[in-house]
Amino acid sequence: MQTTILGRTNLTVSRMGLGAGGHSRIGRNAGLTDAQSADLVRRTLDHGVNFIDTAEGYGTEAIIGQALQGRDRTSVVLSTKKSTRHEQVTPNALQTSLDQSLKHLRTDYIDLYNLHGVVPQDYAYLVNDIYPALQKAQQQGKIRFVGLSEMFNEDFEHTMLQQALADDLWDVLMVGFNLLNQTARANVFAQAIAQNVGIQIMFAVRKALSHPDNLRAFTDALVEKGQIDPADLRLSSGLRRAQSSRRSLDAFPDFLLAEAPSLPDAAYRFCRDEPGVHVVLSGTGNAAHLDANLASFARPPLTQQTRNRLIHIFRRVNSTTGQAV
Repeated sequence: MQTTILGRTNLTVSRMGLGAGGHSRIGRNAGLTDAQSADLVRRTLDHGVNFIDTAEGYGTEAIIGQALQGRDRTSVVLSTKKSTRHEQVTPNALQTSLDQSLKHLRTDYIDLYNLHGVVPQDYAYLVNDIYPALQKAQQQGKIRFVGLSEMFNEDFEHTMLQQALADDLWDVLMVGFNLLNQTARANVFAQAIAQNVGIQIMFAVRKALSHPDNLRAFTDALVEKGQIDPADLRLSSGLRRAQSSRRSLDAFPDFLLAEAPSLPDAAYRFCRDEPGVHVVLSGTGNAAHLDANLASFARPPLTQQTRNRLIHIFRRVNSTTGQAV
């Protein structure tokens, strides 16, 4: 497993991070017991992944705490998050949530504590009223570094994270980025590199990037919106798809799959090798899926020709995250 330094935190982290939320919640949504999910976490650690991201809202902190028993705590970088989206967080509420997270994770400190799902309209309040509480928790030794995650499905162009970078208060940012929506390259990564801010990626693989047929449907829709130029795509024919008014994109993404065993594999590698990116989060619900993800992160970069073509094709896309058209 490749490792890197997580920006100005100076923490050594694996390029693949285990995401304990999302569709699978480390197998909880697939019917695994807590013990089985904990075993899956241990399997991940045994393969060299040392970065784990969870949140109070995921319901998986206690599973991770169980999995870490008997392990060297200093060998694992723990990231968890305090929800902010559907309630106005107070300093007291943050302190209560933090203490509960410490209890669930069975640890006396959290490496990276994030405000979760921050939207632009809440950012000023969180800085003015909640950031001092984070600083206090740092002084108490309960957290080491502070971060933010964005609400990518509502903030396609990272307005909130641009505010955060201007303030330069945050050690790590959780950013929505994938080969479909690459707006973070100019809007986030360039400044984050200049400030040595750590970047963890979410949304590397979502519905659009789970299967070629899904990506073709998303690409068709983006052509209709005028966000992709069909001339940039290698079309299989000049005919329209049967019973559809959309241009046929049947040959896409054949050029990508020519050098990757699967679309998710290519999607992970595209994100991993983006300048400024440190950790790419990968969720899983079973051992076979985990092994496939681990294999993706062990593969070499996509060719520069392929990478350049993906950047060019999707250069204007700013209307989707890959979750929904």
